[in-house]
Amino acid sequence: MAFLRIENVAIRGISACVPEHIEENIDIPVFKQGEAERVIAQTKIIRKHTVSPGTTASDLCAKATEVLLKELSWEKETIDALVFVSSAADYIVPPTACILQDKLQLPESCLCMEIKHGCPGWVVGMTSASSLINGKALKRVLLLCGDTSTLLNSPLDKETRPIFGDAGTCTALEFDESAPDIYFEHGTRGKDFKSIFTPSGGCRNGVKEEDLQFIEYGVNQKRRNIDCSMDGMNVFAFGMSTAPKSVASLADFYNLNLNDVDYFVMHQANHYLNERIRKKLNFPPGKTPYSMFEYGNTSCASIPLTIVTQCNTDYATKHLKSIGCAFGVGLSWGSIYFETDSIICPSIIHY
Repeated sequence: MAFLRIENVAIRGISACVPEHIEENIDIPVFKQGEAERVIAQTKIIRKHTVSPGTTASDLCAKATEVLLKELSWEKETIDALVFVSSAADYIVPPTACILQDKLQLPESCLCMEIKHGCPGWVVGMTSASSLINGKALKRVLLLCGDTSTLLNSPLDKETRPIFGDAGTCTALEFDESAPDIYFEHGTRGKDFKSIFTPSGGCRNGVKEEDLQFIEYGVNQKRRNIDCSMDGMNVFAFGMSTAPKSVASLADFYNLNLNDVDYFVMHQANHYLNERIRKKLNFPPGKTPYSMFEYGNTSCASIPLTIVTQCNTDYATKHLKSIGCAFGVGLSWGSIYFETDSIICPSIIHY
């Protein structure tokens, strides 16, 4: 396990943007009679916001950023770095972070970094973005986390289509010598990477003609080799074993009292799994917000999206102690303890 302590970094604001289009899980055509109701009952994911072809994760993140910068009254010339975290890049080359620098009209002196990641991406991104500021040379950094998972999964896959939604977020970080420390715990289990992976399309396995053909994996369930596949049982067992241990290890290593935590914000995997984790850690339901009912699993955007949609008033008006925990693609996981004090946290933005 990797433990990190970051000093001198304050979270100044968090924003989130989702597409206007809504897909109701009850209406998904791949389900046979009665299947949709069973999936909704187990996952508690009723609907998701989904992009149309041509809209990217960077589009959603850019809109979230523009709104947040305006409400923060930050001049774009003062942004020292941008970190973009996503599994859904605009192009294979160049990095989407470079495109975002131009799209947002940030200064050419802005350092732009890109991290390819999925569900644990916001915690990983917070580690990287806050580390840039911890060196004291950079003062303001934007962390953009977003995914358009619906474009990476098969529309004919009954396992992934009802779960994943699309979203983009922005977290604004600033150097502040008086800021409380941020604590992290990370881990990786790469041997199980095939539990969530896309077989074709990278440099290991390029795209061949047969990779574009739908293959039937079960009754009324099809995907292509260019679509992401997920072993739901393996991922469930992984989340159940690693997430509670990660939070407990973080608290133990840094002597944190979990009873003092105001919010425990988890990656929005599915309700049954998340509730098992919550109960293992003995967090009260009132301290554990969920956004999955309306937005589904939004990959690396899920923690900031949950903050914005479920408790933005508290984050905008109070001093809060929070723990975030995310797990998934990699397979990997991460937990974070952070404090905020009346940050800018606008209502959800629609693209």
